[in-house]
Amino acid sequence: MFVRADLLVPARTATRRVKIAVAAGGISTFALLYAPQPVLPQLAAQYQLDPGSASLAVSVATGALAITVLPIAALSEVVGRRPVITASVTASVVFGLLLPLAPSYPVLLLLRALEGVAIAGFPGVAAAYLVERLGRTGVAAAVGAMIAGNSIGGMLGRLVAGFGAEALGWRGALAMVAALALLCSLLTVMTLPPSSGPVLEEGGFATDDPKQIHLPPKRAWGEQLRSVLQGMVAAVRKPVLLAQYAVAMLAIGAFVSIYNAAGFRLTGKPLDLSPAIASLVFLAYAIGSVSSAAAGRLVARFGRLRSVAAGLAVMAVGLALTVPDALPAVVLGFVVLTGGFFAAHAVANGWTAAEAPAGARGQAAGIYTLSFYLGSSVGGTAGSVIYSHAGWFWLVVATVSWLVLAIVVETITVASRKTASAA
Repeated sequence: MFVRADLLVPARTATRRVKIAVAAGGISTFALLYAPQPVLPQLAAQYQLDPGSASLAVSVATGALAITVLPIAALSEVVGRRPVITASVTASVVFGLLLPLAPSYPVLLLLRALEGVAIAGFPGVAAAYLVERLGRTGVAAAVGAMIAGNSIGGMLGRLVAGFGAEALGWRGALAMVAALALLCSLLTVMTLPPSSGPVLEEGGFATDDPKQIHLPPKRAWGEQLRSVLQGMVAAVRKPVLLAQYAVAMLAIGAFVSIYNAAGFRLTGKPLDLSPAIASLVFLAYAIGSVSSAAAGRLVARFGRLRSVAAGLAVMAVGLALTVPDALPAVVLGFVVLTGGFFAAHAVANGWTAAEAPAGARGQAAGIYTLSFYLGSSVGGTAGSVIYSHAGWFWLVVATVSWLVLAIVVETITVASRKTASAA
């Protein structure tokens, strides 16, 4: 029997520390993951690539992340959430620093794949970590803070890369993003508390009786593996969880497709912007931090289904606004699209964490993240190919159809659940 000092602080202070750590981790992760996006036209020009081939600089990382997120989520059930998260943010920065040194495009793609594997530990484990630290009632706000960090990281990484590319080339731009991620990853490592221990509740201390704190007993490896596999099965048996996985895949596929093609659209005819000015479109990510942080209030007022559907519908409106060859309409469209996406993502992610069975939180979070980044990889590349061969209008048509399908899946699933409950 012993007392852990980190559990003797007020719960409000401990909760704030958790939110800061995961927000910083989100900034580091998303700054690195999508850093090549604004320099895709420069990569295409240097290596004589079409937009679809250039988009692989983004897609191989998200694809590698999708493939490895489930094994890493399962690993977190054995070694703990915090070691996986800290290793993830540290290793991803190392590969980010190596990326500008790549001597060829194939080597760059290899480093991006390794970076995707390293990154997988944060998004695949963070939501389950938050449930364990803050409980089901407090997870919505914390997930909102984490996704706000994701949106800020995505915005800062893209802006830094976009502005750096004009002065320093794409190599210098990616090095600047890696330096930003390094600072944020250090903050995460220094502030993230362990995931084990009692749930934190606002208004008191982390535990009412610190003398009663015990470490959970160690289990045999066979028992741990069996528990992980049982959790995996549980995470795919609930239709409501399957619906969230589908929403994640379709929404991010539409979102990344548009942003992968954005640089080519904005720097090409008839808009003809410079790379630095074109990168300003990523300021739209600022609205994502606002909409994701507000997700908890939306759910409390309108419910999860209406909140997700509204976010997806707002995305579709934003996509439609980008069709005219008028810069103000295009910019407004990206702002609306981004706000809708992060709101829908925050609600679906929190919904997954709240509905996951107690013994399958890591697995459910891992499957959600797999779906998310599989959609980013496959959908992002598919969208870039559509843009290469058919143009912006048909890219918008394709992505809007994905969003409509997501709304239909979510609505049918919730309606079926209500019917089953009534019966």
